[in-house]
Amino acid sequence: MKLLLDENLSDQIVGRIIDLYPDSQHVKTLSLTNTDDGIIWEYAKAHSFVIVSKDSDFHQRSLLYGHPPKFIYLRIGNSPTSKIVQILRDNFVTIIEFGSRELESILVLA
Repeated sequence: MKLLLDENLSDQIVGRIIDLYPDSQHVKTLSLTNTDDGIIWEYAKAHSFVIVSKDSDFHQRSLLYGHPPKFIYLRIGNSPTSKIVQILRDNFVTIIEFGSRELESILVLA
């Protein structure tokens, strides 16, 4: 599963989860920082990414448009990078199962 981390998450996360989520990217490495959420959404859709963000705008977009792309909503407030990495690692099985479910668009992790 390929994750696309939004700009509200550290770009350092990718290097710490790449063993579990190969080909994952951060919007910064794709030159998509300060880009409209709609463009990020379309990029994720076109390139088969699952968006990971703390941004409620993606939550609203996912409710409105469904998937693809799927969306992992991190409801954790201001948290250190290490906590976000731990959440993504600890929930690996849940995230993979979410990716394979046809009917689910949003996975909320806290």
